[in-house]
Amino acid sequence: MKAIIEGLNKNFENRIRLGIMSALMVNEKLDFNALKELLGVTDGNLASHLKALEKYQLVVVNKQFVGRKPNTSYAATDYGRVSFKKHLNALEDLLGGI
Repeated sequence: MKAIIEGLNKNFENRIRLGIMSALMVNEKLDFNALKELLGVTDGNLASHLKALEKYQLVVVNKQFVGRKPNTSYAATDYGRVSFKKHLNALEDLLGGI
């Protein structure tokens, strides 16, 4: 049992981070407002979780202007995709043992 939980990634234990990564796994990229609406969280809450995922190189940030308005979008890195898949596999293994 210990080996199964060792496969879990602490960076994905929070439900918001899990939601962010889930959304980014099925979308090439999403902007801040799309993520906020999808997850139903506040600006500050989303920003802090995105910053943590960025710190561990799980997501990449792209800042640009659309017209005259700033737009920030996020995408899962290759490392983030591999790490998230490993986390999901560990969850499946854990649930399969029940």
